Amino acid sequence: MYPEITDVKVLQTNWRKKLEDLPATPDKIPSFFFGHGTPVLEFPASNDYSRFGEDVTKWAGAEGPLAAFLKDFSPALLKKYQPKGIVVFSAHWETNNECLEPLPMDYYGFQPELYQLKFKSKGDSALSRRVVELYKEVHTSSDVLSTLVGPGLDHGVFIPFRFMFGDEFIEIPIVEVSIDSSLSPEINWTLGRAVAKLWEEGILILSGGLTVHNLRDLGSFAPSSAQPAHKVFDQAVLAAVVITDETECKTAMVNLTKHAGFHASHPRDHFIPLYVAAGVGKGGNVKVIADIYGGETVAFGL
Repeated sequence: MYPEITDVKVLQTNWRKKLEDLPATPDKIPSFFFGHGTPVLEFPASNDYSRFGEDVTKWAGAEGPLAAFLKDFSPALLKKYQPKGIVVFSAHWETNNECLEPLPMDYYGFQPELYQLKFKSKGDSALSRRVVELYKEVHTSSDVLSTLVGPGLDHGVFIPFRFMFGDEFIEIPIVEVSIDSSLSPEINWTLGRAVAKLWEEGILILSGGLTVHNLRDLGSFAPSSAQPAHKVFDQAVLAAVVITDETECKTAMVNLTKHAGFHASHPRDHFIPLYVAAGVGKGGNVKVIADIYGGETVAFGL
């Protein structure tokens, strides 16, 4: 069981050391499940805390640990792996030509400033086709395949990517891919296995989500206001992913959806990208890179 750390400086010292220790393997890039945050990351300085409360806004906002981590995360990835492209799986999108990617503002009821955010990136039709080609090897549903690769980047991608890459990042292409709408751990694990060849083709595979995400209980987003069930589940995730025996690890991860704290922490989708990342990195070592309550980042396939 991991200790709960809330001091940002301590957390930052820890994750910087772990990022530094990642092996530089451009020929076999690990996959990462990363905390993609929420629109709270972009709250303006004038925010009055009225919606989410002060604890959540400070923990999950622009001055919190996740924002600081995302700024450290991308430079380490680009330096160590020099990826030719990025494929990102998003918890916000489920489905059965190079261009500037549109940003669907798929969140509601926030300040006007949050609907003026910009993130300039480019897609890659060849990489999109490659993802579909690999997925066809394990999935035959034409309905799923027709919408597997998206036309733009949803807020589960462009908000964290603004912290990772700034307002513009067109050096390498970014392709967003949906998780499977079944929300089945096994099926989404298989989806990860299907695209695993990409990591040997110089493609960085990221899966964005959160280990705790319950909009019906906004206090769940910060350790100081979360319920015991949220904290116990968050720690159970970390305990499961680092089990060294591959079979036991997968069993423990799949069983997380039966954990007593799962439904309190996850009414729906934000946890499932973890299984995609694990599927990509099957057979390799696993390391928790950032132990940020609710927004952990884990490397698979080291």
